[in-house]
Amino acid sequence: MTFDLTAPLSQLITRNILIVDDHPFIIEGYKNAITRYNPKQYEFHIAQAYDCRSAYDLLEDESTPKFDVAFLDISMPAYEEKEIFSGEDLAKLILKKMPDCKVILLTMYTELLKIKTIIRTINPNGLIIKNDLTFDELLLAFDKVMKNGKYYSQSVVKMVNQSPHNSIEIDQFDKQILFHLSKGTRTEDMSQYIPISLAAIEKRKVNLKELLKIRSGSDEELLKEAKSKGLF
Repeated sequence: MTFDLTAPLSQLITRNILIVDDHPFIIEGYKNAITRYNPKQYEFHIAQAYDCRSAYDLLEDESTPKFDVAFLDISMPAYEEKEIFSGEDLAKLILKKMPDCKVILLTMYTELLKIKTIIRTINPNGLIIKNDLTFDELLLAFDKVMKNGKYYSQSVVKMVNQSPHNSIEIDQFDKQILFHLSKGTRTEDMSQYIPISLAAIEKRKVNLKELLKIRSGSDEELLKEAKSKGLF
């Protein structure tokens, strides 16, 4: 990786960066890496938020500038009133408001279905498993995204390349939702049995229907398709 250090200070390019993570020390690490990137060419204005609510408020603030790059942790405290449950939902909001923003998602998830779902629904410019993350890795990802490329960390590439294209995997909460649907449990009653909110259950049902390409949107069709694929 080579950087151009010859641009005069008067020609610095300004870029607006958003970092959202619920661990302040991680935000500081990201900031440290970003500010070291091509300092003779770029000036970075960095905004930060620590959960889904503060990020939502920042994005809704009319004085907030358009962001060029957004670093988003996947798992953060939700803002249920606005149905913002994760960095994925924030990414969708950002891309709706700022379609030119480049999104880099960072996650501890290593489940194949989760990674494939993120790629399919968000199509992020960068996707990094946090266990892969080093200072150099972050800088390399940022460099590639700044140059209009995509960057998937080593574990992401390995998972996607090794998985059969037609494989479908779901997590335990999704399996519980399918199980209770098959038993006739009403969606509004499922939070009595599954330790997530009703809104999260409803969102997972929508995601399952998208994953299994249920065009009718019916729970009966969802169960039929899920059962035929041995998902529960």
